[in-house]
Amino acid sequence: MVDADGKLYLVPTPIGNLGDLTSRALETLRQVALVACEDTRHSGSLLAKLGLKKKLVSYHDFNESRRARQLLEILKAGESIAVVTDAGSPGVSDPAYRVVRVAIENNIEVVPLPGPNAIIPALTASGLPTDRFFFEGFLPHKTVARKKRLEKLGAFEHTLVFYESPHRVVKTLQDMLEILGDRKACLAREISKKFEQFTRGSITEILDTIASGAVKGEIVLIVEGAPSHGGKD
Repeated sequence: MVDADGKLYLVPTPIGNLGDLTSRALETLRQVALVACEDTRHSGSLLAKLGLKKKLVSYHDFNESRRARQLLEILKAGESIAVVTDAGSPGVSDPAYRVVRVAIENNIEVVPLPGPNAIIPALTASGLPTDRFFFEGFLPHKTVARKKRLEKLGAFEHTLVFYESPHRVVKTLQDMLEILGDRKACLAREISKKFEQFTRGSITEILDTIASGAVKGEIVLIVEGAPSHGGKD
């Protein structure tokens, strides 16, 4: 049972399969006074499927700063809040950072729940080293900025993990091939969903595989790190 007492809960939501919602997440959503979410329609639909009816407030990139102060007042009044994203863990390439910072600065307890995300399943099923990895998130949209960022990442020996959109993934892979070379990689898409798929091989091989049709769905790119110049193989 969750002791809802003016705490800020970070609650991961399913990224595709409703069965991935944990029992703890469900109980937390049931107990809190308010759910702050990216899209009230999306989260309202999720809560309806769970048999829950909660007060919802929108919380996204465009109103973060203002909304964080409003949520703080609710927390100070002794009511607990759950922050959710449309899918996955709040705060990972999604809003939540500012409200977490405001809560910490005001001695509000922040309770992060473990749960669904696309990063770890994609990484562990990629076939690339998992002992050290660097999560970059989304690369810049514009080509010049994207290439400059890839140049900085090129020397990293860690496995590199990226989010990417379907309509940019080919250009991103082409830029990776140019800047990083033809490294081993994995394109993971639709993690936990009906059409979950892993395309593994060199960057060239992946480009050849996806050249025949449009890539759809949520995408995680995992790319081999730079060759080690010392230490153990």
